[in-house]
Amino acid sequence: MSVRKKLREELEAPPELRRFGSGWLAGTLALAFSLGALGGVLILRQPALLGMPELAMLREGAALKPILILVMLAAFFLGCLSLALRPNMVLGGLAIVITLVASLWAAAPQVGDITGGRHIFFGLDFFIINVIFGGVLFIPLERLFSQVKGQPVFRTEWREDLFYYFVSSMLVQILTFTTLAPSTALVATGWFDQMRQWIGNLPFLVQVLAIMVITDFIQYWVHRAFHRVPFLWGFHAVHHSAKAMDWIAGARMHFLEIIVLRAATATPAFVLGFSPMALQTYLLIVYVYSTFVHANLSWKLSFVEKLLVTPRFHHWHHGIEKEAIDVNFAIHFPLYDKLFGTYHMPEDRWPKGYGIGGHPVPNGYWKQFLYPFRRSRGA
Repeated sequence: MSVRKKLREELEAPPELRRFGSGWLAGTLALAFSLGALGGVLILRQPALLGMPELAMLREGAALKPILILVMLAAFFLGCLSLALRPNMVLGGLAIVITLVASLWAAAPQVGDITGGRHIFFGLDFFIINVIFGGVLFIPLERLFSQVKGQPVFRTEWREDLFYYFVSSMLVQILTFTTLAPSTALVATGWFDQMRQWIGNLPFLVQVLAIMVITDFIQYWVHRAFHRVPFLWGFHAVHHSAKAMDWIAGARMHFLEIIVLRAATATPAFVLGFSPMALQTYLLIVYVYSTFVHANLSWKLSFVEKLLVTPRFHHWHHGIEKEAIDVNFAIHFPLYDKLFGTYHMPEDRWPKGYGIGGHPVPNGYWKQFLYPFRRSRGA
């Protein structure tokens, strides 16, 4: 049996083999820490290629290297603990090997920047921060307040969704360029200069709220179009193909849909002249909020549900039942669904399952990437 298959079986082991004291938790944490340490070393070795310019201060800070050393030590210790407790040694053994590779690489002589001075980068640091932040925040919450009881962290198709997270983070430069290209062209015309100056001087909180209201209105109609236009639905079906909901399920989006959706919502936000601080705050809200509404959380936020989108509201958008088809398109404010007749929130009920009837979308990132085009040919 290959190491890859053994690793997958270990990560997806049944609950009785993952109990506390079995070495599974220590091995899983060791593997996560070792991969994080290896990624951190790679970023420090090639910051121009693998790091986002916006995160340069974080990479160059004095605390990063000591943190990496502590992460390596934790990975090595937990890997040894897993080897001692668990008969299957793949988790602990692999974590120790990766940790040793990371430590040797960190001590090796520094090589030059392989980008040759070109302005090209991949967001490996962005991916690591996203996964760490999302996992640390939402995995414990999902264990304590799960809506689908007993759903494991490494549930069905977790690998595909993690890979979606990885691709969108690594290609952040391309996504940013394609997203901002329309707004950059419009701003360059100078047509909106006076309005941009007025909006940019509004109070900070007013700007953030205005961005949310405007972008949610546009995203509502774009989202609705992806459901109603057959060709567009082929792309959006990939997002709806997830058969389980949790903090990482929202990452499953076709690459071309990400470009269209972000460009449609980013254009007014940038053209209207909102301040950089307000825009960055909104982007942080969107990242956390998208993770929150997809999370496997059983919270019934009765008062909040009337004003803001909650997990129960968005879970009904992903429900497999007939009553869940083409409802709850809003991302922030349910008011838009109420105004345009697509609001659906049954009292004290959650969907019985998730996905698309018949599950026509294949498993695997590349098959899902090609699915919209093959689907349109078949149609």
